[in-house]
Amino acid sequence: MTIKQLSIFIENKGGTLIKVLDLLSKANIQIIASTIADTKDYGIYRVLCNNPSQAYIILKEAGINVQLADVIALSIDDEPGRAASAIKTLSDDGISILYMYSFLWKGKGVLVFRTDPAEKAKETIMIKKLSFLTEADFA
Repeated sequence: MTIKQLSIFIENKGGTLIKVLDLLSKANIQIIASTIADTKDYGIYRVLCNNPSQAYIILKEAGINVQLADVIALSIDDEPGRAASAIKTLSDDGISILYMYSFLWKGKGVLVFRTDPAEKAKETIMIKKLSFLTEADFA
């Protein structure tokens, strides 16, 4: 039910993001979605890709600070209000969203997020029959 997401810590200085992108490109890693949250000194570049385990190894070997985390990816209809409905379903069960980003994939909206508590979120998704994606969907 979860997918692997790379969290890459990059300094806020010229050339650091392109180094990451070049390494992934040379390894034929396809970025599916990404987002950057920044602070004064560094950014957290969160990435979904077609081969997160390989990407993790490549970045680690290059000395880049990277973590591999489990996140949930819900598939929703690409219509107004569908994201709100999905998040309300989780919220009504007492589940907090720690962070979230979204994108379109094969005609559907995708909500990617981390929750607290994660196990309760998985349970709610199963009970409420919400549609989720797995790593196989992005391969």
